[in-house]
Amino acid sequence: MHIRFNVFFFVVFLLFVALILRLEILQIVYGEDYKKEVGRTEDGVVSTPVPRGVIYDRNKEVIVGNVPVNAITYTRLQGTTSEEKVETAKKLARIIDVEAEEIKPRDLKDYWIVTRPDEAKKKIKESELKDEELTNKDRYDRQIERITSNDLKEITKEELKVAKIFRNMNSGYALTPQVIKRNATEEEFAIVAEHLADLPNVDISTDWDRHYPHESIFRSVIGNVTSSKEGLPSSNLDYFLSRGYNKNDRVGKSQLELYYEDVLRGQKAKMKNVTDKGGNLLETEIIAEGQKGKDLVLSIDFDLQMVVEQVIQDELRRTKGRNRFLDRAFVVMMNPNTGEVLSMAGKQLVRENGKYVFNDYALGTINSQYEMGSVVKGATILAGLESGAISTGTTFSDEKLNLKGTPLKGSYSTSLGTNGIVDALKKSSNVYMFKTVIQMMGKEYHSGMSLPRTPDAVQDFRNSFSQFGLGIKTGIDLPNESEGLIGKEAYNKPGLFLDLSIGQYDNYTTMQLAQYVSTIANGGYRLEPHLVKEIHEPSNTHEMGAVYTQFQPEVLNIITMNDTYLRNVQEGFRQVYQSPGGTAYKYFGGDSRFQGFQAAGKTGTAESFYQDPNTKKTHSTYNLTLVGYAPYNNPEVAFSIAVPYLDTDSDPVNKYIGQKILKAYFDLKEHRQSNQSFNNEEE
Repeated sequence: MHIRFNVFFFVVFLLFVALILRLEILQIVYGEDYKKEVGRTEDGVVSTPVPRGVIYDRNKEVIVGNVPVNAITYTRLQGTTSEEKVETAKKLARIIDVEAEEIKPRDLKDYWIVTRPDEAKKKIKESELKDEELTNKDRYDRQIERITSNDLKEITKEELKVAKIFRNMNSGYALTPQVIKRNATEEEFAIVAEHLADLPNVDISTDWDRHYPHESIFRSVIGNVTSSKEGLPSSNLDYFLSRGYNKNDRVGKSQLELYYEDVLRGQKAKMKNVTDKGGNLLETEIIAEGQKGKDLVLSIDFDLQMVVEQVIQDELRRTKGRNRFLDRAFVVMMNPNTGEVLSMAGKQLVRENGKYVFNDYALGTINSQYEMGSVVKGATILAGLESGAISTGTTFSDEKLNLKGTPLKGSYSTSLGTNGIVDALKKSSNVYMFKTVIQMMGKEYHSGMSLPRTPDAVQDFRNSFSQFGLGIKTGIDLPNESEGLIGKEAYNKPGLFLDLSIGQYDNYTTMQLAQYVSTIANGGYRLEPHLVKEIHEPSNTHEMGAVYTQFQPEVLNIITMNDTYLRNVQEGFRQVYQSPGGTAYKYFGGDSRFQGFQAAGKTGTAESFYQDPNTKKTHSTYNLTLVGYAPYNNPEVAFSIAVPYLDTDSDPVNKYIGQKILKAYFDLKEHRQSNQSFNNEEE
């Protein structure tokens, strides 16, 4: 028994020795590692930027791409003191060149306090240090207020570079890389990379800038992206923050870049910084690999777009000399069967340094509205037919209308004769439209009659117009589209109802005209116009990624009236272009160069007013417009043209633009079918 106890105690002794040895090994060999693990804290997720998606035209030509730029960044970790950041900033200032002029007085004051602690202490009174009601922030704010301009003069020119770097280090969020310098030179990039061990929390990375191969073409529609300095726009700050963005993230801030932000932004690489309790970085864990943004393929034909923009510039330049107030023109071309916008162009003449220059004003096609004149007469006829006020066999004598309390109202000519629907469109009879509206008021015209107030008839008329996209938003995939300008006085002033019928009252956009004429061309389907044709998955090769989304035609409404009604308007539009006596015949059916287009459509002239922004005086002007489609028996392209603020209606600038853009469309089609390269210059 005694021997057993001795053996037992000996075994216990050996176990204690082994345990003590094990504890010593853990403490001596692995002690530091375990200390780090005990003090390990996960300090949130860091996101790094990825390239935005590329934007292509319908033929896969790059409209907007990316170019890589060298970036030097700093990640602010918890526990890092201001003094440590200044030391790092001093080291960086010896390596990289930064512009110091941008730094603000407040940033200099922050730097002054850190680098001159003894002087900074003197800015706080003893009583303020003892005042328990004051927070440290209160005391700091008082220090800032008491720093004088003479104090700031102590900061040397060399220190200004350090101060700017220090400012950049403190911007944004903790654990989020802040850009210290974008577009760093290759030498700067290499030296920083070589000395990263001596530069705490500094890193090198690749950032991206948007690249526009054709800087001035279609630029206003593409939109812009914020800079890293701008970060999230203040107007949408809460929206972006709620979707996981950081304040210094670059985002689309206008037009296509904004509208398709969720698609173009991509998925940023996400990493978790693991630090100890002192804020020292232990390791970085990759949570998710980054993925560049998805690519957009637009419906825009960029070759066509370039020609259309040049045509507008040429015609504005040619016409400007005889027209004091003419300064802009707009064109929209679209596929009437799909709603795909093929060209969306606008140009504005502005004076810079004593010379006229052209600014891109394509957005004016959706947010600038004008009285469009007789191009809307097709919708007027259809409104009259739908209401039952007229029938397909209705004829009216074109004569001056003598209405009580109203000056004589008539057409541009007194010899238009008696017309049915087709001839009324072909000759552009105002009187036919006036008499149609009078019958919608429940009356029949006779000389000296008074016009009744019929607000319900006005509303029915506008409801009919809206079926074609006139007076309502078209639904195009861009922000800030206008619905036009719809006047309220027409409900109470019958004479304005007459003006409305010939496009002399309500104002519409060029995009609305394109949707309207497309609806007539395709047989009554109002299609949503769209700029994006496809969305593609990102690709790391030169080949485009797989199709993610392909947009199909979106029918907003179908014209439910009798098919015969539309066919009558289509025939009237055909005769406008193709029949002698048609208001556009001379420029299309009567000109051998353009007969092959087999175009149809409607011309328009509206009396308008221009207010001089300098003198505030109002001047009488004309708006010249044109809508059409071709070929009339199987439409594949529709278009609208608006040229406002001409001094005279005698220059057929709208028709010249129409000729040239249709020629460009069909020339381009022919060249592609024969596999020939397209020459943008007119032959």
